[in-house]
Amino acid sequence: MAYASRDRDREQLAQEIQEPGYQALLQRLQADEPFLRRFGGWAEVLAYMREGTSRDPRKDDILRPIFRAHREGGDARWRTVLLAIFWPGLSSIHRQKRTWDPDPEELWQNVLWTFLRVVCRIDTDRRPARLAQKVFYDTFHNLHEEYRRTWDRTNPERPWDDEIHALAVGHGIDFDRIALEELRAAELKTLRAYFRAGDISETDYLLLVGMRVYGESVADYARRARVGYEAAKKRRQRAETTLRRLGGEAMSPDSAQSPPLGL
Repeated sequence: MAYASRDRDREQLAQEIQEPGYQALLQRLQADEPFLRRFGGWAEVLAYMREGTSRDPRKDDILRPIFRAHREGGDARWRTVLLAIFWPGLSSIHRQKRTWDPDPEELWQNVLWTFLRVVCRIDTDRRPARLAQKVFYDTFHNLHEEYRRTWDRTNPERPWDDEIHALAVGHGIDFDRIALEELRAAELKTLRAYFRAGDISETDYLLLVGMRVYGESVADYARRARVGYEAAKKRRQRAETTLRRLGGEAMSPDSAQSPPLGL
């Protein structure tokens, strides 16, 4: 019943953004964004975002002006549009991490709330590209942190299973099953194995996963880890040195790819 209810919510959301007020928002963007002029309405935008691969830079050309307009004007309807775009991915996170909360509806509400907080912080001046990746990464990371605090408070000695323990601070999305197929699953598996074996520290593991698998920049990592840029840069250099010593070939930052939105 819960899944059926969410399906209805998704359909209602898709219908809502076809209303004249939302179409006026799209037309406002189209006045300044030639690429968006090909779309006759938000339904066509949603269809485009679910096609092809995340390598298509035109998907950033859609998300970037939406985030910019939202940041400049604060119109809540932009958040509705973004929710419609990202809904399939949020549903996938919910399905994959349903063991985190005995109440699936509570988990879903927490996913939505976390997502909305994330999109309100997106600044395209600082992050002009790989925006879908940024949204997924931050939503999962922040959601996990909220649940981790609950777990620590209710049961400080909670015995995490191997997967959650290995991905303790927020990289536990199963990318294959939530259609993030373009990310290097083999690289993630290698890093996880090194971490489980104690060959790399948790700090190095999380840094390498963030930067090498998710394409996180040094600046992004510095903000997340709350350290200076130079300190983050040195951490990265030390982590990569350790990885090379172990024989692991990390991906270059340019090879990390954004998640597709088709989901």
